[in-house]
Amino acid sequence: MSGKSSVFDMIGPVMIGPSSSHTAGVVRIARAAIRVLGGTPDRAEITFYNSFARTYEGHGSDKAIIGGLMDFKTDDPKIRSAFEEAEKKGLVYKFKSIGNASIYHPNTIKLNLFKGDKSVEVIGESLGGGLINIAYVDGFNADFTAQSHTLIIKAQDISGAIAFISSVIAQEKANIATMSVSRKGKNDLACHVIEMDSGMQPITIEYLKSIPWIQELIYIPDIDL
Repeated sequence: MSGKSSVFDMIGPVMIGPSSSHTAGVVRIARAAIRVLGGTPDRAEITFYNSFARTYEGHGSDKAIIGGLMDFKTDDPKIRSAFEEAEKKGLVYKFKSIGNASIYHPNTIKLNLFKGDKSVEVIGESLGGGLINIAYVDGFNADFTAQSHTLIIKAQDISGAIAFISSVIAQEKANIATMSVSRKGKNDLACHVIEMDSGMQPITIEYLKSIPWIQELIYIPDIDL
């Protein structure tokens, strides 16, 4: 699926809840986040910002985010009983709300997720019609839609890294739709976020993971978020 939006996307998905931005978008943010983490978390700290901070309980965003963390789809009726389902699965969570955060989109959620000895921080924005933007991953600019095959690569900031990664993807005949690279400082760790129109072979993913200067690689295939 292309990362671009169409009129059909904006009509919105089949969903549980009164609002596509406050329920379907929220579910999709959570489902993208658990793929960054690598599975359903044991523990989650969830912060709702701005409009979400004022309405998350009344609009069902609290149940939607917990349902998404358990990988329920937007139309799964179990979202209505997400708290009970989370208790069964042993998912521990807590909510926080911050009403005036001008640096963030009006409908923003920060997820701090923990699974075993791994943790991630994902900040997502619900854009309406069920569309989302994953704005930050572990403090790096990300800006991906979770509507395409996505690579997130944390690597040493070395000369030629972008060209090398692009050449490996080209060998797969996977067209790059978007690519962004951010870093915390010169010669510091860099984060490459690449959205592609088609997927990659597992052997290619493993090859990239074996490169010494690549510290972490996360592959999120094209899924129905």
